[in-house]
Amino acid sequence: MGMSSRLVQGVQDQYSDGKAAKVWHLYIGGKKRTNEYKEKMVNLLKEHGVQTVLDAACGTGVDSVMLLEAGFTVKSVDASDKMLKYAYKLRWQRHKNNPLYDDWEIGEGDWLDLENCEDTITHPEGGYDAVICIGNSFAHLPDFAGDNSLHKLAISNFHKMLKPGGILIIDHRNYDHIIKYGALPNSSSKLYYQGDRIHKIKTSVLTVDREATMVTLDYEIDISGIPFGKDQTMRTKPDGSVIPVSQFRLSYYPHLLDNFTGMLKGIFGEGAEHQTYSDFQSDPPADYISSYYIHVIKKQ
Repeated sequence: MGMSSRLVQGVQDQYSDGKAAKVWHLYIGGKKRTNEYKEKMVNLLKEHGVQTVLDAACGTGVDSVMLLEAGFTVKSVDASDKMLKYAYKLRWQRHKNNPLYDDWEIGEGDWLDLENCEDTITHPEGGYDAVICIGNSFAHLPDFAGDNSLHKLAISNFHKMLKPGGILIIDHRNYDHIIKYGALPNSSSKLYYQGDRIHKIKTSVLTVDREATMVTLDYEIDISGIPFGKDQTMRTKPDGSVIPVSQFRLSYYPHLLDNFTGMLKGIFGEGAEHQTYSDFQSDPPADYISSYYIHVIKKQ
């Protein structure tokens, strides 16, 4: 779920130092996360009759594997070579005992030029049934011009990758809440990231002329019992125990719900079928505060 300088000149790959990639499995969690999230995502894809999927922000490949094992045909791209290194390793480990992984294509993919990653993956003729860009990945793409032009170009390229009737599943954190309160929602739903080793996530909001232009999250992951070399800091937990943590920082463009919906409709068309889920809930309780908004929009 990373992005590279290849996306646009001057954009730094936030995962290039390898710190986030190294502890990503601790951040996202294990079987509990897989089972809960898998049921929601697989059901959503099946509701729309999906078979072929482009995972446009595959990161370490965890979600792609989940979908492959659920019977979908998956192609996977990411712009961070540090994250892809783990996806390639995962494919190598799994393919020894399961021929399913022999046909799993993984490659570097630029959201601003998705049609030209044929040297790493081959797109199906006619397009995909679904393109997914999830885990707050899209928010890594900045807005240098202040007009969302890069965001619109990337979404337009997702649209081109779809066959008629295909769906884009794309999400973002609840930045409306983050900007208003300066902190992540205190939601019981962690959705994608359910690791029990998350020690702390610090939120910072950058404003320019009173408008929020960037949200930065500083992560601290408990690495107790894991050989990690010198790249660690000691922290004291509320119970007084001292633990080693690994730190990494990621920055995001804060997509507001109404603005993001407007961008999608502007590219897919005002008449396109569109639904927004709050942490995969289509009809959450009135007082529910979403951690993530998941958009599903269909190509006409």
